Amino acid sequence: MAAMKPRTGDGPMEVTQEGRSLIMRVPIDGGGRLVLEINNDEAQSLKQCLIEAVGE
Repeated sequence: MAAMKPRTGDGPMEVTQEGRSLIMRVPIDGGGRLVLEINNDEAQSLKQCLIEAVGE
């Protein structure tokens, strides 16, 4: 049986380029990270939504 490891070191929010996709990792409450695979068009839409929400 595999040992269970505690969720520590979830790390910061980050985005990396992998092939034609962007991989976005966002820390979430309770441990772990939300991992999203998005394309450039989706990233631009997300950027615009965030600018509208928080201002530039």
